[in-house]
Amino acid sequence: MRENVTKQEYDLTTDAPFLQAELMDVMRLFGADAPKAEHTFAADGDRFLNTVRIGGKEYTFCERQPYEGEIEFKRYARRFAKLALYEALKAETGRSMPWGALTGIRPTKLAYAEEEAGRDFEPLFEKFGVSKGNIRLVRAVLDAQKGIYSREAGMADLYIGIPFCPSKCNYCSFITADIKRTGQYLDGYLDALEKEIAACKGLYRTLRSVYIGGGTPLVLPSEALRRVLNAAAPFAAECAEYTVEAGRPDVFTDEKLQMLKEYGVTRICVNPQTFSDATLERIGRNHTSADIYRAFEMAKKYGFDVNCDLIAGLTGETAEEFKESVDKAAALSPENITVHTLCLKKGARLKEEESYLCVADISEMIAYSREKLHAAGYVPYYMYRQKYMAGNCENTGWTKPGKACIYNVDVMEEISDNIACGANAVGKKIFPAEGRIERIGAPKDIPTYIQKISSIIESKKLFLSEK
Repeated sequence: MRENVTKQEYDLTTDAPFLQAELMDVMRLFGADAPKAEHTFAADGDRFLNTVRIGGKEYTFCERQPYEGEIEFKRYARRFAKLALYEALKAETGRSMPWGALTGIRPTKLAYAEEEAGRDFEPLFEKFGVSKGNIRLVRAVLDAQKGIYSREAGMADLYIGIPFCPSKCNYCSFITADIKRTGQYLDGYLDALEKEIAACKGLYRTLRSVYIGGGTPLVLPSEALRRVLNAAAPFAAECAEYTVEAGRPDVFTDEKLQMLKEYGVTRICVNPQTFSDATLERIGRNHTSADIYRAFEMAKKYGFDVNCDLIAGLTGETAEEFKESVDKAAALSPENITVHTLCLKKGARLKEEESYLCVADISEMIAYSREKLHAAGYVPYYMYRQKYMAGNCENTGWTKPGKACIYNVDVMEEISDNIACGANAVGKKIFPAEGRIERIGAPKDIPTYIQKISSIIESKKLFLSEK
């Protein structure tokens, strides 16, 4: 179970300010055990020199790496500085991390970069102290993405955001709020959203998928939901995968599911997070585990592929309770099961209550989910990490063979433009040849989004035009 931990102030100094953020990421890995550290950096030709001083001890590291230009120089400088600090902290504390010195949120992107350069990614991951189990996980993800992963220019996915929910969960950082309090904006929001979606025509070459997310899209009244589906219909007709994040099981109705089927939706998300009624109440959910089973039964009647989310480390939940949730989810046999590790996120009520997560048995929870889901016939097909995750673990999407969600692969690997519509939606344009990504965000505030919809549309057209 989670222990209460007071705020930890990380004491780190460095003579290279451009390395400060990456070094602080490494300090956070060690949480309350992170000692005061001093770091100095120097470069001599292709030699990268890092010195770390902790409690009177000095650790010196030298790495040789040819590079071309300022961008490559800074990339390797950050990489080796993180490794040096990690090794020093590991020596001081006697602790190692499951992902070693890797602090980026997408380990698979680094693996792909190594493979595309003609190198096996495993030696680099071993150098950075990544556990053998996590190296196997990354390899399995790359294998599962074969036939889906593509970096062809002009590919896109359409995301449509619905920022309304039945209630606000304590770990949630999205702008979504209780629809009972924000419902007065619904008509105006849908008016603006319809305009924005319609304006997306011609902003891509190939559309890979359509994803209506939230929030909880099925919390919308039936006619409001129909408006969203009508707006998305011309785009959904262009692609084979059409997902609606139905989400909370307490909003499922046969009428709404029949409507999704009518509009050609192929996949829905049923997101219990846990099957423990006590945990559901603690995190702010207004449903029970019985509602989860009912939602699954309803979804299967209409032949949807189902994505299911669980979270390890929820408030007050034991390892045994989490394992029971994994068992129950696997028994329901959805096409996808994503296992998230609880994370402190800006804007979430949980982050206001705690500044560092310490879940004593989080590694046991994640290890069990891997073992159980593998035995149940699932394979990992995407994974990513976030800052402030309990146990420095990861989020992993598991799929039955042949049932991977294209949208999840595209978003997590950042290989396809994301045309994002709605308040707080963040669009991306990918430049594969340059290894570059640009982003554009809409206002978080719903009234502001409604008011500025014309300028939002014009900015998006300019942003996604050929550059």
